[in-house]
Amino acid sequence: MSVAELRRIVLFRHAKADWPQVSDHERPLAERGRKDAPVAGRRLSETGIAFDLALCSTAARTRETWKLAVQELPQRPRTVYEDRVYEASPGELIAVLNETPDDARDVILIGHNPGVHGLADVLAGDAEGDALVRMNRRGFPTSAFAVLTHTGSWKTLEPGTATLVDYWAPSE
Repeated sequence: MSVAELRRIVLFRHAKADWPQVSDHERPLAERGRKDAPVAGRRLSETGIAFDLALCSTAARTRETWKLAVQELPQRPRTVYEDRVYEASPGELIAVLNETPDDARDVILIGHNPGVHGLADVLAGDAEGDALVRMNRRGFPTSAFAVLTHTGSWKTLEPGTATLVDYWAPSE
């Protein structure tokens, strides 16, 4: 596999979480989140992307979101639960993605706001169609995802080097 080939990055925000009396890291999904996560999974499946790797925050709500969404995909990618994705800034998320092995062409990162939305904004040096307009108009609500492409190795991923090609958010 050439390091100069096209790679796809999907930035997926966890589904709607509940607010019980537990630490933020242990917050579970709310009922709406348990309904929205499989819907997002079906929409991810419709993109036709066969993920090689999933990088998921260790927070309960991201793990639960991924567990529900991945069931809708035609194949389950290798999943790595990564502590550094929890409460990460866009720069910290880029550092995690820079460590991705180059044999992984299509990667999904399941994380949190404001980091996920910030990362989509920072990476997108360009956008196709109205994806950027829609993302900026809607923000990055729970269960939303952005699809970006990048040509080059994961080590060369940095601000402005990707193209935003799709954006989806559930209707509210």
